[in-house]
Amino acid sequence: MSALADSNQPEAATSRLLTDPSQPGAALGGGDGPVEILGSTVAGVAGPKQPRKARSARPRKPRRTSGTVGLGIGVGLATLYMSIVVLIPLGAVVWRARDGGLGSFWDSVTTPEALAALKLTVSLSIVVGLVNLVMGTLIAWVLVRDSFPGKRVVEMLIDLPFALPTIVAGLVLLSLYGQSSPLHINLAYARSGVLVALLFVTLPFVVRTVQPVLLELDPQIEEAAYSLGAGKATTFRRVLLPSLLPAMLSGAALAFARAMSEFGATVLISGNLPFRTEVSSVYIYNQIENDNMAGAAAVSTLMLLIALVVLICINLLTRWAARRG
Repeated sequence: MSALADSNQPEAATSRLLTDPSQPGAALGGGDGPVEILGSTVAGVAGPKQPRKARSARPRKPRRTSGTVGLGIGVGLATLYMSIVVLIPLGAVVWRARDGGLGSFWDSVTTPEALAALKLTVSLSIVVGLVNLVMGTLIAWVLVRDSFPGKRVVEMLIDLPFALPTIVAGLVLLSLYGQSSPLHINLAYARSGVLVALLFVTLPFVVRTVQPVLLELDPQIEEAAYSLGAGKATTFRRVLLPSLLPAMLSGAALAFARAMSEFGATVLISGNLPFRTEVSSVYIYNQIENDNMAGAAAVSTLMLLIALVVLICINLLTRWAARRG
């Protein structure tokens, strides 16, 4: 009987807590809803449990992180810098070229002297691109595959046209291939001298674009071709050339674009002879000296269009190389 009375004591205590508001535990029930006492849940006595309303699910807006903010600032600064340095000056040149209308623009770019300068510039640039396509690939091959004394010196000399001011390069070429040449080779005031000057300033482009591709080629591919009976010429033509060709063409296109716009290396050795050695950049300079800003801007705009075509070709070559893997 005492055990039975002890077991009924928790239930009696619970009943007192629910019915007597003066008890400390009565506030736990609050009249409605369940009451948790000593780990057990007891229904309230004031009424049935009210169902809770379901909260509507609202889509949360993604929070902008600091990285996104920093990226937006970076894009804005880059756009502002490109606009100030590149877009606005080019736009000003194109706007100046429209002075007088389309007829004046056409007359400026079709004068006999302007056409002669453009033809000479384009033809020499094409020759420069083709020569660099072959010789630049050969130099890159020698630097990657062969070891010889003075290799590091040659590596530094390849980048010399990037660091040397072009007017200094023209002076060096004039001293070496001028009328008082120590080699007894006179290329001054001749188209061959202009070609040599353009070849000098465009030397690194094909070399530096082909060299990384050669470094990444797996030598086991060549060994596999040799083991199958292919000769060196066949291996180069069928195995190596497809991988090198995109880089070769990209470097040649860059060399062509640089030769189209070169001024410093050609202004001294060419002699600026109209219809003979005058290139487009020198012609534009002469028009500015003669206060013909509209004519200079018109020829500049035409060269800008040619440069844009070259850049589009480079972009297409890059995508083609990416598709080839």
